[in-house]
Amino acid sequence: MVVTTTLPVAVIGAGPIGLAAAAHLLERGLQPLILEAGPTAGAAIEQWRHIRFFSPWRYNTDAAAVRLLARTGWEAPEPTALPIGGDLIDQYLTPLAALPAIASRLHTGARVVAVTRQGMDKTHSRNRDTAPFVVRVEHADGEVRDYQAAAVMDASGTWSTRNPLGTSGLPAVGEAAAANHISSPLPDVLGCDRETFARRRAVVVGAGHSAANTLLNLAELAAQVPGTKIVWAIRGASAAKVYGGGDADGLAARGQLGSRLRSLVESGAVELHTGFGVASLAASDGAVTVTSTNGRTLEADVVVPATGFRPDLGILRELRLELDPGVEAPRDLGPLIDREFHSCGTVEPHGAKMLAHPEQDFYIVGMKSYGRAPTFLLATGYEQVRSVAAALAGDREAADAVQLELPETGVCSSDIGTSCDVPAATAGFVAETSGGCCEAPEPVLVGFPTGLAHGRSGEN
Repeated sequence: MVVTTTLPVAVIGAGPIGLAAAAHLLERGLQPLILEAGPTAGAAIEQWRHIRFFSPWRYNTDAAAVRLLARTGWEAPEPTALPIGGDLIDQYLTPLAALPAIASRLHTGARVVAVTRQGMDKTHSRNRDTAPFVVRVEHADGEVRDYQAAAVMDASGTWSTRNPLGTSGLPAVGEAAAANHISSPLPDVLGCDRETFARRRAVVVGAGHSAANTLLNLAELAAQVPGTKIVWAIRGASAAKVYGGGDADGLAARGQLGSRLRSLVESGAVELHTGFGVASLAASDGAVTVTSTNGRTLEADVVVPATGFRPDLGILRELRLELDPGVEAPRDLGPLIDREFHSCGTVEPHGAKMLAHPEQDFYIVGMKSYGRAPTFLLATGYEQVRSVAAALAGDREAADAVQLELPETGVCSSDIGTSCDVPAATAGFVAETSGGCCEAPEPVLVGFPTGLAHGRSGEN
């Protein structure tokens, strides 16, 4: 770093990637300042703690973080077990956040509202690279405070900014007014959200595996509670991409998931509406009418927005960023993850060099680094922060020596109508993405990135 290293490196977010970043910084002799908007580490995951990962524990932890934990006698989970989100919090993130080296540098209830350079907005160039960053934070008690930092790693994720229900990237007309009828993107249908859906009519909007698994859980609820109705609305003309390869799928659990969903649609348990782009929502008399762009309507008690996520770039307005105009990832990374042009298994190894912006010593890492692309993996983020920590410490050789194994058979996006549909047999492991590749006997509760074999990530 050009600026003085007596200042800390600000890490925005205390999820898996943010805490991994802190662990790597500590190993490099750098001081992290960890800022988490939620009340605890992993607060976003807490909102989907019921979701089961497809990939086992051995792919879901960062090497540097594990080294920190191992010094305390931490007992690692069974490497072949499949955790749920709550397990990741309780057995990994919470113990990691409680370590004195992390806890003393972690601020919870600290929402970052802006990042800039001290004494200058983005239009000023002279001496910019030597000016410290200023991170403005709104604390839970209402205090607003500015923190200085030598560098910034934004690992704040995308959970807080879901994509709207409407087409063209905009909220549907009336979407805000109908908010009381819209659930979270991954509701706990069989748990704490059961009464929201039992004996009611739900419309699930979206064609990814998060939508598929919500539909499967709703079908189980409907079998238990008569009167529960399930409607599935997708923009495309066919649900074939979601069904995937079925019995021919080289990933058995993914094939099972698609086959089960197809059976539910064919039996009438799930009412499928294709070519349904949402134009408007109108709430009335305790229900909501969902109208498509071609004038069709669906009546619902609750709408599930399984429409994906996008990055919140507002807090970075005063920084000089260079983003891909399509997916809103760092410019060099964007073309490699654009699912319209690349299959989901062809992402090149990447680290600090590819994640760099014109704003020196600023990096977006983790899920947010993928912008609107849905193919991010925890393992990708762990390798990113290992590389970035090395770069900030001045070890360019280690920063550039990135290794990330993303086999075609083990990675797919939420739109799986690519070469991931019917992959060849895997070589001993597979990995889940936000689209749902998996290594599980029963694909019931899934939906978020986990990991896969990823070379030397975390190793010195």
